[in-house]
Amino acid sequence: MARELQFYINGRWEAPLSAARLPVINPATEEPCAEIAAGGAADIDRAVSAARAAFPRFAETSRRERIDLLHRIADLFERRIDALADAMTMEMGVPASAARTIHFPSGPGHLREAARVLETFEFETLRGTTLVAKEPIGVCGLITPWNFPINQVVCKVAPALAAGCTMVLKPSEVSPLSALLIAEILDEAGVPPGVFNLVNGDGPVAGHALASHPDVDMVSFTGSTRAGVLIAKAAADTVKRVAQELGGKSANILLPDVDLERAVTLGVNRCFNNSGQSCVSPTRMLVPADRQEEVLEIAGRIAREIKVGQPTASDTVLGPVANRAQYEKVQRLIQSGLDEGARLVAGGCGRPDGLERGFFVRPTVFGNVDPSMTIAREEIFGPVLSVIPYEDEEDAIRIANDTPYGLAAYVQGRDLDRVHAVARRMRAGIVQLNYPPVDRSAPFGGYKQSGNGREWGEYGINEYLEIKAIVGYRPK
Repeated sequence: MARELQFYINGRWEAPLSAARLPVINPATEEPCAEIAAGGAADIDRAVSAARAAFPRFAETSRRERIDLLHRIADLFERRIDALADAMTMEMGVPASAARTIHFPSGPGHLREAARVLETFEFETLRGTTLVAKEPIGVCGLITPWNFPINQVVCKVAPALAAGCTMVLKPSEVSPLSALLIAEILDEAGVPPGVFNLVNGDGPVAGHALASHPDVDMVSFTGSTRAGVLIAKAAADTVKRVAQELGGKSANILLPDVDLERAVTLGVNRCFNNSGQSCVSPTRMLVPADRQEEVLEIAGRIAREIKVGQPTASDTVLGPVANRAQYEKVQRLIQSGLDEGARLVAGGCGRPDGLERGFFVRPTVFGNVDPSMTIAREEIFGPVLSVIPYEDEEDAIRIANDTPYGLAAYVQGRDLDRVHAVARRMRAGIVQLNYPPVDRSAPFGGYKQSGNGREWGEYGINEYLEIKAIVGYRPK
């Protein structure tokens, strides 16, 4: 039986108990490229039972055993770059070059960062006569989205393994092929049976069964705020921990002293990265009102130069968005920008010229965007940039924070004291200054409706640990 029609449970590839199937659609062709088994409650129960049985022994493994395991997995990851990149290109339209240079490195990167942190991680601290111990929380349900398939899976699996937890992964049904390859890697690396389990399926059935399961001690979810609310409600009856990384509507403040050409060029490219399908995309570019025309000239030029095309082509920068529902949502929101009076600078509704099939979106830039417009309020998750003019620094900060989200914010400027001061006033979990490189040791997570908890590095490992106080451990 093909891997796509199996689940990985208790160290073996198993046939599903459910007969349901789901197609995997290639967004560049709109045609099925695979079919997966869709697990039900009984399949989730099997996987959770395996994880529960494996937990006591895995929780007792040594620090060194888990560090070595993480490095073995990372080593095997690096040998599978071609298969993983090809899977992402097929299942969600990631351009071939981006699959290798942007998406893939997050896999071994998070694994080696978890191993590095684990070398010196303090699981026990003596505070006076009390020992404060951090212990693995137990069985973890991991529910991941489709937009960064490797990153979103590994940034949960790596810290869970480092902490000594066991887990059941329910990857997105939109991008399940790369997750199946990750399961093969974990199996080859010698992850003990039952420690890692994978059940494919959709959110309302498999996701709900995992979030509500009484033998799951924690759920880590990444996805939309709407789905995060449903996950939290499903988990509430069993009072399990819920860690969530949800939506975003990130502001990118360009201060008056900024190098405009650089700041706008990089800002547009970061907004359009992954076809705009990133929760931290800087989709609201806040610019001094008296320099908006300069900004729009640069942003429009960059948007018009971006090559949108088949993800298998070597020169493609933007592939399609991941599915029909996402394409239709992006088109609706672009139309709302036109209807509400924003100035269209580049792009617009419909597919780019020459692309008659596939979920391709024209890279779109709007100017004169009022903060009350729909395109400035809703998370679009497509290559759409809103340029919003501000009057002064206080106005920029007010606009930036006037959102129900609080995942990321960006500040650009030459005067670092001023940049730092503005950054401290951002109500966001991640503030990036002058487009820094990725830092996988930095905590990743948000304020407000962007979620709770943190991922990556030391902060990610802490999410999978319970805290125990042993009072009187060292009598006076």
